[in-house]
Amino acid sequence: MGDSACSTAPASVQATFLGALLLAIIWPLWAPGSAAANVSAPHEWPAQFEGRLLRPLALSPVEQRFAEGFPGQLGRFTDGQRSIVLRQVLRPTRKLHPAEDCFRAIGYHIEQTQLHKRVGAEGLQRCFVVTRDGVTLQVCDYIQDAAGQSFSDTSAWYWSALSGRSTGPWLAVTLASPLP
Repeated sequence: MGDSACSTAPASVQATFLGALLLAIIWPLWAPGSAAANVSAPHEWPAQFEGRLLRPLALSPVEQRFAEGFPGQLGRFTDGQRSIVLRQVLRPTRKLHPAEDCFRAIGYHIEQTQLHKRVGAEGLQRCFVVTRDGVTLQVCDYIQDAAGQSFSDTSAWYWSALSGRSTGPWLAVTLASPLP
C-alpha cells in the first residue's frame, strides 16, 4: 500500500486538481486591488457619521491586536450615544470578519440576528443584540465599497472584492448602541 489516493488517479485528474490548487493560491495576488498598499499612511477619518459629530476613542487591547497586520486602518469613535468602529480596508482579506464573531469570541451572548435597512443610505446591515455582565447592546455592521455598494455579509463582500466585482477601498462599519 502506501500509495496516496492522488497517485492512483489518472494524470488528467491530477493535473486539473493541481491547477485548481495553484489558482486558489495565486488568485489573491492577481485579483484587482490586491497590490501591496501603503497601510502605514495615516487615514483621515470623517468628522461626522450619520449627521453626528465623531469623537475619537482609544482602541481597546482587542482592537489593537486586530489592527496588527490588518490591510488598512482602524478607528474607534463615539457620537455621544453609540460606539462606532470604522475600518478602512485596502484589499480583500480574511482578517475582516463579522462583528457577531468578535462579540461571541469575547464572551457576549448573541441573539435576534436580523437584516435592517441602513439609516439614510441604500443597502442592508446585519444587526443583533449582545448581552454580557448585565450590559445589553444592539450591534449593527456592514461594509461599503468605493462605488457605494453595501454588503451585510462579510463572506459575500470578500468574494465580490476578490473577484473584482467590488472595488476598494472599503469601509467596514460597526455600530454598538446601549439598550435598556
